[in-house]
Amino acid sequence: MSIHAPLKDGQQTLLMAGYLESLALVERLHRLLLDVIKDEFERLGVLEINAVQALLLFNIGEHEVTAGELRTRGYYQGSNVSYNLKKLVELGYMHHQRSEIDRRSVRVRLTEKGRRVRALIATLFHRHAEGLAGRGVVSAETLEEINATLKRMERYWGEQIRYIY
Repeated sequence: MSIHAPLKDGQQTLLMAGYLESLALVERLHRLLLDVIKDEFERLGVLEINAVQALLLFNIGEHEVTAGELRTRGYYQGSNVSYNLKKLVELGYMHHQRSEIDRRSVRVRLTEKGRRVRALIATLFHRHAEGLAGRGVVSAETLEEINATLKRMERYWGEQIRYIY
């Protein structure tokens, strides 16, 4: 039972159109981000890893994590993260070590090589943030509003997965 008044037909149509546009934008932005990282790496001659793997290194940062922790944080899909972590270890971007407590669990952290790639991504993102602000595309305040809205959507979707209403 909803505690909110039902939307009128015109409002429902506008809401649905806006929602579908938001979904498409989020999806396109993610793909564009991967393309931007790929282009930057090609320009720099970093051809050994792909954009998804570079983002993985960036998101891990200075932490020591398991594949399961990355999945539960919502960053990556199951087999995708395992495959990419394995490749990054093989290529020398990450160290891996079996957990002393749970021998089935493997903990990973960045090597110096991985930290260099992370620094490249951080520099790219810093340059983009300055460019967005410098060109008047978006302000810090606007980004706060966007992020707050996206977090509310994330929380709502998370609730849809956990609870049947």
